[in-house]
Formats: sequence, structure tokens, C-alpha cells
Amino acid sequence: MAQDGSVVPESRFTRSGATVAGTPLTGLVDARRVLQLFDEGATVVLQGLHRYWPPLRELVADLELELGHPCQANAYLTPPGSQGFAVHSDSHDVFVFQTHGHKQWEIHTDGRVDDVLLEPGLSMYLPTGTPHAARAQDAVSLHVTLGINQVTWRGLVEQTVRDVLAEVPDTHLPAGYVDQPAELAAGLRARLDDVAEAVRRIDADAAAADRVERFLTTRSARLRGGLRDVVAVRALADDTRLARRPGSPCVLVDHDGGLRLLLGDRTLDVPARLRAALEQVRAAEVLTPADLADHLDPESRLVLCRRLVREGLLEVVG
Repeated sequence: MAQDGSVVPESRFTRSGATVAGTPLTGLVDARRVLQLFDEGATVVLQGLHRYWPPLRELVADLELELGHPCQANAYLTPPGSQGFAVHSDSHDVFVFQTHGHKQWEIHTDGRVDDVLLEPGLSMYLPTGTPHAARAQDAVSLHVTLGINQVTWRGLVEQTVRDVLAEVPDTHLPAGYVDQPAELAAGLRARLDDVAEAVRRIDADAAAADRVERFLTTRSARLRGGLRDVVAVRALADDTRLARRPGSPCVLVDHDGGLRLLLGDRTLDVPARLRAALEQVRAAEVLTPADLADHLDPESRLVLCRRLVREGLLEVVG
């Protein structure tokens, strides 16, 4: 929660003392305290709302696959006439969209201050580092922010050369180097030459592929309806209708003579002979195991489809 430009200490709206199976719990939201603070003008901040609200979860998943950058969603519920945070800037790009009420935004750009009034249905883009603040108008305001946590060229280069720099000896500079700058320069030049040579040997294609794989295997799992699928997959038949789970990528890469599937939160290694069947799975919005008859025998296609349901790429329809 935030009020009058400052973050409200958690102790003012949480409690402890509860237990689950004998395990003490702390930091539990106290609904009465939250309502009291809201009535006194505090903004309720719902952080990481994409983890709990399915529409935002699907939107964030689609954005991540489209942009290749980690994304997040927060919501801000502000009482009439109140302001949660003072003027501040964020370390990531932000898309704002208003869902209820009106909010007056104060935007600082190029030495000037602009006022922007957002109403439901309007959205706004704030590039990284843009100073801003916002105040609700004559009704409760609710807006959502989509944060784009950019992966930058500097970050990629730093990751790529990290191993090279780790090979530079971490030994002391020679005693007396302050009186012998020429010898210090010679030693530094030799080490920089070694680093430059090692950097030139880096396989950029492999480094780029590693970046893609890292991104497409560290996303949050998208398993809505997973319990239903775990039960339904046991009775999966040739005519069972299956669909690609929303927000789940399926990228095929060659790996050690076989195929590796990048599935968002994990990888799956399979034989290369499954490529044609998997390409068909990737292209179809809805399919049945029988649709793979041109590529796999009845038992093989059932085994594959069951595995893809259990891995979260496919879900059972109906």
C-alpha cells in the first residue's frame, strides 16, 4: 500500500499468528486494516497480478513471446482525490491502461511537465526513466501497469563474455606499480590482448541460441486446468480433441542428433523422427491424435500426445 508519496509499512496492514498444519504464517493481509487505510486515502497495490488473474496471465504470456522480454502486471486501486506515490521513475518500460474512474497523470519530459487525464479505455506508454506521478479524481481509480523488463545489448554482451573475464587471473598487481606505470601498462595490454583474442573466438550463433533457450525455458508455467488434464490424459484416445495451451511456446531446435522442445518453463528432448509430427502440433490450434496418422502409428501418436499434455503444451478440450 502507498499513501501521500510513501510506501505504507507492511506491519500496518498485515498480521501474524495464523498457522497451517502447525506451521506459523506471517505477513497475512488484514482485510480490516486494508479497508481502513484505503478509507484514509491509501492506494492498494496488487503486485504481480498476472500470477493470479487469468486474463492478465494470458496477456503477459503473449507479450513475453512476442517481445522476448520478461513482463509483469500490477494494479493500483486509489481512493477519490488521493495519490499513492510521489514523482518517480521506473527502471523498465511501462504501459498503463485505465479500467475504472479517472486519474490525472503528471509526466516530466525534456524539462517540461505535461498533464494527462486517463479514463477507462485509454492507455499510455512511459519509456524507461520517465518521471511521473498520478492522482485519482472524483471517483475511485483502478489502473493496470504492464512492465517490460528489457533484456539489453549490454546485458547480453556481459553474459557472453563473463566466462572469458573469469579466466583473467585474479592475482595482485605487482608491488611498486605506482612508480612503474609503463610496466603496469605492458601487463594490462597483454591481458587485454588475451581477452580480445578469446572474445573473437566466441561463437555468436551459439551464444544467441543459448540466450533464446534460456528465455524460453524460464517463463512461469501456464497450467490452468492442469488437474483436469492430469485426470483426462489417462483416457486419451485417437479422437480426443486437444489444443495448444495459451501462452505456451513450442520451439524446436536440433540437439545432440535429436530434437529439443523449448516449452516455456522447461525443455523436452525427443527423437528427431518426431519432427514432422511436432511441426503439425505446432501449426494446429486444435487437433486429435488421429490427425498425426501420416507421421506416427496409433500407439506412438497416443504416447506423444499424452506426453505433451503432461508437459503442459497441450490441453484436453471439453
